Amino acid sequence: MSRLFRLLAPVAALLISACAGSGQAESARPALWRVSDPDTTIYLFGTIHMLPSNYRWRTAKFDAALARTDTLVMEIADVGNAAGNAEAYRAVATAAGLPPILDRVPADKRAALQAAIDKVGLKPAQLDRLKTWAAALAIGGASSAATGASPANGVDKQLGKLFGDAGKPILGLETTAQQLAYFDTLPEDAQRQLLTGMLDGASGEADDVTRMIRAWGRGDVRTIAVTFDEELKLSLTLADRLIRQRNTAWTAWIEQRLATPGIVMVAVGAGHLAGKDSVLEMLKAKGLKVERLQ
Repeated sequence: MSRLFRLLAPVAALLISACAGSGQAESARPALWRVSDPDTTIYLFGTIHMLPSNYRWRTAKFDAALARTDTLVMEIADVGNAAGNAEAYRAVATAAGLPPILDRVPADKRAALQAAIDKVGLKPAQLDRLKTWAAALAIGGASSAATGASPANGVDKQLGKLFGDAGKPILGLETTAQQLAYFDTLPEDAQRQLLTGMLDGASGEADDVTRMIRAWGRGDVRTIAVTFDEELKLSLTLADRLIRQRNTAWTAWIEQRLATPGIVMVAVGAGHLAGKDSVLEMLKAKGLKVERLQ
């Protein structure tokens, strides 16, 4: 489940303190699409929220689209506000009267949870006051620190800086509080599935990160879609809350934005642009033409 955070939720990735890694051995060409009408162009770009340092992903075709774009639209506009995001997390992450964290996974998973907590240098007592989703985030984030990928190098942060330095507007489809609320309002059983899913993927974390970055860099939407189908089928609630509801809202925003002339780039987690419930498929279902440019 930790792959969800790297491709879906920038606010989750931004709460992670991770180390910097190395560049890549192959040229990246992440997927880029366009939806347009006679006076409006909307580029659709799937991002990844954590990358190694010096990872070169920009291409001539992407830069041409970037140069034409008037406004950047991301999942959250304040993607660079790490301190503010962390404060928003702390405001909702804890609660009184919670059971010990080890009691929130099945008995046969408790040894794995203890091992994961030990591995990231935490103590169960530090997590006992955290809501289950927040504990999953803390453990998954800390374990990602050893992979060499960091939110400091994430595409969202890079795009935010590019547009900020150019003085171009940056809008958000959601706020930090909204993104955290998607996790915070999950039923407890779904939160526990999220925590258990973190444990199931912990042993191959570094390999998972490498595979996902390579798939993203190749523009391999099929692999991204299969990965998310595998993870989200573990919980219909997670799939509906983290994917379908948000994609439906964003599709409506894009359709409405076509009524306003101009050129914008919508940059959201790559998982939202892959699979049968993706924003792309929802746009096509509305009769809009989606062109793949890269």
